Amino acid sequence: MSVTIALVDDDRNILTSVSIALQAEGFATRVYSDGETALKALVDNPPDLAVLDVKMPRMDGMELLRRLRERSDLPVIFLTSKDEELDEALGLAMGADDYITKPFSQRLLIARIRAILRRAELRATPAEDGPAEGESAQIVRGRLAMDPARHRVTWDGRDVTLTVTEFMILEALAQRPGVVKSRNQLMDVAYQDDIYVDDRTIDSHIKRLRRKFRQVDGEFRAIETLYGVGYRFGEE
Repeated sequence: MSVTIALVDDDRNILTSVSIALQAEGFATRVYSDGETALKALVDNPPDLAVLDVKMPRMDGMELLRRLRERSDLPVIFLTSKDEELDEALGLAMGADDYITKPFSQRLLIARIRAILRRAELRATPAEDGPAEGESAQIVRGRLAMDPARHRVTWDGRDVTLTVTEFMILEALAQRPGVVKSRNQLMDVAYQDDIYVDDRTIDSHIKRLRRKFRQVDGEFRAIETLYGVGYRFGEE
């Protein structure tokens, strides 16, 4: 059966173009132009993943996600405009799985959708004694523990919720503690398929990573900056 993606956006051009791109990749799509109409459909007949615009009439993406999370753990990606960091942080805190800023690459959106669907499938798989064939082993670095197969991160035993991109960046740093990764190297990890992003995007991801870890440990200092060089995960 085809994987179904719901698109909720009041911009019909985005709905049409993204829907065509997803269908070309083998996905089935459903489209909704406002949050109020989408809510009932997403609850009554859930898709496999939903892509929600933040700014919409009648019911915006934040309110839609809040109501959706009361009844469903459906994977969600937010579409946000540039410089809406507060919206991004709030959306993630409310349970969004990831966000992409407009204007966005359709290839990037499809890559994020595939990554989140893989994580969701693995989370639904009962844990075994060890990683299954093809799965990555857990990473333990001092107080940090990462389970790539289940997209789970803990610090001192406390859960830290990361987006797919944040997880990939942290994983790249934690795999080799003490080794410096340049912005370009981290961009290659987080943004594949030759998608161009400004190198400041990595700085923003690092800033959000630190903020999330400091919510569980105010003294968190494990992600170190080497100015003019890059970032590294500090050995403990």
